[in-house]
Amino acid sequence: MAQPRRVTNRERAARQESLRHHNLALTLRHVLDAPVPVSRADIAGATGLTRATVSALVDFLLEAGFVAELEPVAAQRAGRPAVPLVAARGTVAAVGMEINVDYLGVRAVDLGGRVLTERIEMGDFRGSRPESVLDRLASLADPVLALLSADGVRIAGTALALPGVVDDVTGPLRLAPNLGWRDVDVIGLLAADPVLGGMPPRLGNEANLAARAEARARRGSPASFVYVSGEVGIGGAIVLDGTIWGGPRGWSGEIGHTALDTAGSFDEGGTLESYAGQDAIAQRAGLPAGATAGDIVAAARRGDAPTLAALDVAGSALGVTLANVINIVEVQHVILGGIYADLTEYLRPTIMVQIERRAIAAPWAAIELSAARARQYPAMTGAAIDALQLLVEEPAAWLTV
Repeated sequence: MAQPRRVTNRERAARQESLRHHNLALTLRHVLDAPVPVSRADIAGATGLTRATVSALVDFLLEAGFVAELEPVAAQRAGRPAVPLVAARGTVAAVGMEINVDYLGVRAVDLGGRVLTERIEMGDFRGSRPESVLDRLASLADPVLALLSADGVRIAGTALALPGVVDDVTGPLRLAPNLGWRDVDVIGLLAADPVLGGMPPRLGNEANLAARAEARARRGSPASFVYVSGEVGIGGAIVLDGTIWGGPRGWSGEIGHTALDTAGSFDEGGTLESYAGQDAIAQRAGLPAGATAGDIVAAARRGDAPTLAALDVAGSALGVTLANVINIVEVQHVILGGIYADLTEYLRPTIMVQIERRAIAAPWAAIELSAARARQYPAMTGAAIDALQLLVEEPAAWLTV
């Protein structure tokens, strides 16, 4: 079987009073993070724990319903067949929610990243009242949570992705320009809901959480990248060695508000969104008012000349912005998410022209650009993964050790 990644000294088995709790979490992380199923022997070899200790810890995780065993695989050497371990299916889940400019969504995801159920509501939430939108979101979430409970799925928590500047974890939402929201106490407004009030969500920026889902889909390859989420607004996230870099308050990544000329502001032209946002592309392409992401993709695929020209403008603006990010952060991989994932083949040429022209290190360190693997509604998946992280970090809190 493939060996899991080697761990750093910080991740190695603890030699302290909380030894077993630490090692239980360490073992669970190895099962969940491995790109292919791993055996007890694989975990022992990577962590330095004895096989007997790993076997005892795995037994706890099996009993708790966190991991499951696959059919044994014949050993390459003499000895017992290896038993691959994977995340258990549908025993524990978290609920990821999202408020975006043109949809609301709720998605339940289990420890293995599988979607158990979801609800999506399309709409136009520009200039909306936060109270009304949050009520509608709660109405979507309530039946999802009820269905999980009825199916015997334990709920680890909830998290909410928002398209703007969020104080990490508890809020408030400081600014969501495309919604027209400023300084909104999201948790306080949800407190009156009979279900979400008792299970308040963690809050996060939409692009950061989408990047978390992408990092999970790629299992650390590449471990560092810039993620760009193209929607009506444009979000960005920086992933360094598999970790989202959100800044001290979680406010980093607002790439859509990058000023590309001196007129740029939230209310005027000149920002990246004014060139490469979904509405900007549709307007420049001459598509009907209210054109969706699907309309833009369809027009591009049938070779519509104005749409292809609009995508060239968008690609150039993205390339200039990304070159600036690469010069500052020094990453070599760019991932296009949201609407850009389906438009990568049209955006790539002009993006790469600008990056190769403007990124200082480009002649010596080739920049790779690819479409996101976590495609539809990745922020919801990332939000659920974020909520599950509390369980992964402290599985002992969920069972008697």
